[in-house]
Amino acid sequence: MKEQLYTIPLNDAVDANDECPFCFIERSIEQDLLDFVLGSSASYMEADIRELTDRAGFCRPHFQKMFDYGNTLGNAWILKTHYRRMIGEMKKEFAGFKPGKSSLMGKLKKGAENGNAIGMWVQEKEKSCYICNQYQDTYRRYLDTFFYLWKQDSDFREKVTKGKGFCLSHFGDLCEAADGKLNDREKEDFYGCMFPLMERNMERLAEDVAWMVEKFDYRNKDADWKNSKDAIQRGMQKLKGGYPADGPYHPSK
Repeated sequence: MKEQLYTIPLNDAVDANDECPFCFIERSIEQDLLDFVLGSSASYMEADIRELTDRAGFCRPHFQKMFDYGNTLGNAWILKTHYRRMIGEMKKEFAGFKPGKSSLMGKLKKGAENGNAIGMWVQEKEKSCYICNQYQDTYRRYLDTFFYLWKQDSDFREKVTKGKGFCLSHFGDLCEAADGKLNDREKEDFYGCMFPLMERNMERLAEDVAWMVEKFDYRNKDADWKNSKDAIQRGMQKLKGGYPADGPYHPSK
């Protein structure tokens, strides 16, 4: 099947022979978004972009990655206007706030669970992140593309079924998406391929980790490491996704 522009990144991710092609894509998208927000294109100077980042804000992990990225001026601009918006919203919340009357049952519950308006406002802000939102929109399109290729491209399908599978987190997303993308016959075929693929590769990772443990036995000090030298980070990735061994991402010079 001839590659289309929108199928190339997913094919590249599968060809990378990573523990999870969607982890590979996730890292690439996140890095592109960090470049977009703070990179040399200076999108943080554009009023329409800063309006979006001001409204959504950023989660704690992405604030950390933005700090590590190293653009002091860009981060300062983003924080400057975001603070203005946050202070304005906070004042409105404070002005409309009325403490609830205390009761025995109320004292037994946490503030947000008991309907505390300030607590709920803060929780909503904690859930909101410009980078997370942009990633999720793009990620959903890649899930759509995966099933398009799975059904239409026999070469892609063969690469997936002979590959290293997926991390459990992204595999769960894939299974949920399959419910709406495949008919009953296609689902039976899909799971018939996916379950053996995941079992085989989970066993492979378990064996790599187990051999790493054995290598610490003095009797095996001269034995071959086999595929276990990076078993810890690959094993962690397979269970939860991401790249535990990755350092901070910095822009390309």
